[in-house]
Amino acid sequence: MYPKYPAIYTDFYELTMAQGYFLSGKHAQEVTFDYFFRKCPFDGGYVVFAGLSDFLNLLNDFRFAEKEIAFLKKQGFKDSFLNFLSNFEFKGSIYSAKEGEIIFPNEPILRVEGNILEAQIIETLLLNILNYQSLIATKAARIREVAGDKIVLDFGLRRAQGLGGIHGSKASIIGGLNGTSNVYSGLLFGLDVSGTMAHSWIQSFENELTAFRTYAKYYPDSTVLLVDTYDTLKSGLPNAIKVAKELETDGHQLKAIRLDSGDLAYLSKNARKKLDKAGLKYVKIAASNQLDEYLIKSLNEQKAPIDLFGVGTKLITAYDNPALDGVYKLSSVADKPTLKISENVEKITLPSSKQVIRYLNNDGTFYCDGIFLSDEESSESIQHPHFPSKTTSTKGFEATELLHTVVDNGRLRISLPSAQESAAYAKSRLKKLSPEHRRFDNPHVYKVGISKKLGELRDQLIRENN
Repeated sequence: MYPKYPAIYTDFYELTMAQGYFLSGKHAQEVTFDYFFRKCPFDGGYVVFAGLSDFLNLLNDFRFAEKEIAFLKKQGFKDSFLNFLSNFEFKGSIYSAKEGEIIFPNEPILRVEGNILEAQIIETLLLNILNYQSLIATKAARIREVAGDKIVLDFGLRRAQGLGGIHGSKASIIGGLNGTSNVYSGLLFGLDVSGTMAHSWIQSFENELTAFRTYAKYYPDSTVLLVDTYDTLKSGLPNAIKVAKELETDGHQLKAIRLDSGDLAYLSKNARKKLDKAGLKYVKIAASNQLDEYLIKSLNEQKAPIDLFGVGTKLITAYDNPALDGVYKLSSVADKPTLKISENVEKITLPSSKQVIRYLNNDGTFYCDGIFLSDEESSESIQHPHFPSKTTSTKGFEATELLHTVVDNGRLRISLPSAQESAAYAKSRLKKLSPEHRRFDNPHVYKVGISKKLGELRDQLIRENN
């Protein structure tokens, strides 16, 4: 798995702070950090939590070997600190929601407890993996929402930001896509891989029909013909129909045609008519070319007879919202609660160790989430984080805790889920989120409140620091 050197897959200041903690003698001080995000991407109403299994996998290899130590020595780090790092292992504990969980702004979805050096030094790796994969999984879930039961494939590797495409393909599966063109991720994560042909294949032959026949000769049971190289309806489609009939004669079937340009609704409707007229109702129609959830929604509303969508650039780059603003904030030091104060009240963090409790309606759908101190019981109400007079009753609702132990004193305590397992969990959880929260336009804001006790603790610490 990449990165090859996870311990230095980090920002430089993580290491300068770590050395400072070590040299000042406070590196053994026990702390708590929270991971959360502040705003849903894509103007949406939720996020699909992804990346946990890869983060924990990389954390298991979080070591400073000779090559990393030699590199850091050249950067000016002191020998005493480097000697310490040569024996470093993460020995802290991590509590987290399950991968594939549906999460909302400002609730701690992952909590790290340990000494300040180890908890600090893993920050960048944690944020890099969780922020990106959760972003892509969320984009994929939105695409799945409008695609319904139609097949959707990730075609994004060639447009991804470098090696981000590796984890991006996995995250797209967690979000609900069926497969990927990314062979590397297919091997690494056990994903279904598929693909067709490029225009260059067709251009390399003396004519389009020969290109189609040659491909069908070698892939008679999985041929998908790209029909828009020259003229979709006048050339590509007639030639595809000829090849389909030839495959039938040999006891095979053309799997699909693919449209990669032009008016996809118009072309797919005309292609469907011609295929059906030729007795090829079984031949599917695939479409690609700058697709996202909005274009797929439009195509479906126009009743475009498209059976498969290939999504690339706008998925893998999260084109319209290319970053999730996940943050990692200190919430306790040496068993004393702490918080970050800001002039922007929404950026004031919540102190101490916390648990998130999800309340369910009678039909099992999500009602609201409450953030509590870890040592307090669920109460019969929660309050708005900034307007305590606004309360929500939780009496009589089924309550479940979202954060569970995943690492205990440095030891992994769960079996890392496969992409398919996380995808199945995400799918089941999205079904429990109301359509009002899943809609694209002005989604209903999901209620996330805090306990009265947590609110009082936060307000007390604010007064003490003023």
